[in-house]
Amino acid sequence: MSETQALQDASSRRVVKHSVVIAGHRTSISLEDAFWRTLKDIAAQEGASLAALVARIDAGRGDANLSSALRVFVLERALGRN
Repeated sequence: MSETQALQDASSRRVVKHSVVIAGHRTSISLEDAFWRTLKDIAAQEGASLAALVARIDAGRGDANLSSALRVFVLERALGRN
């Protein structure tokens, strides 16, 4: 693995906290940078804002932790399940 690849991999694993407004309430969500980048890409593909996508996932998550629900959403999208 090259040094550049190692740095990119480390950057993808870095946990980043974002604040979003869901149903009128501000909340902070911590996810690895790779998940944030993918969520932003999905939102752009759907013509939605990141906040709207997160709100949609939040509405359907049931009792699951929001960060976990977001990770599962990205994984299922990558596997072609949603």
